[in-house]
Amino acid sequence: MTVEDVNVGQLREKTIAWRDPLPMAGLAAKLSGVDYLRGIAEGRVPPPPISAHFGLRWVSVTEGDIVLAAEPDESLYNPIGSVHGGVAATMLDSAVACAVHSTLPAGVGYTSVELKVSFVRAIHAGMGEIRAHGWVVKAGSRVAFAEGDIRDTAGRVLATASSTCLIIAS
Repeated sequence: MTVEDVNVGQLREKTIAWRDPLPMAGLAAKLSGVDYLRGIAEGRVPPPPISAHFGLRWVSVTEGDIVLAAEPDESLYNPIGSVHGGVAATMLDSAVACAVHSTLPAGVGYTSVELKVSFVRAIHAGMGEIRAHGWVVKAGSRVAFAEGDIRDTAGRVLATASSTCLIIAS
């Protein structure tokens, strides 16, 4: 079978727009993590550019707990016809790392050191909104640990994650 044997349909396009993230990084250093992330959720601070690629929305931000949402489409598919696992991994990395960020005072940063993702169910376009929930398990002055999951609108777990973040004091 060749591509000529398959109806490949019409070409589709997706426009992605974002703002320069560097000025916002400077703002992030001046605000507590929870205040900065609430600014994103409330639309007062532009979201990070990665949000535009997945249509990621910031649903809720509290100290140590973050919920992000997206509605996957076919532009995120892998070669076998489901949403690429990297989308789930990116959403989970964002949710768990930002949960850690939300516990930090102004001037203190973080970076992901480890991320373990388990894929439980396939994610497809047309299944509606999926939500990545991240929460801090143990906050520390040098290292923090967080967990998370992605669920569909019926509450079924699609993927889970655990993460270790390095805390970077300035």
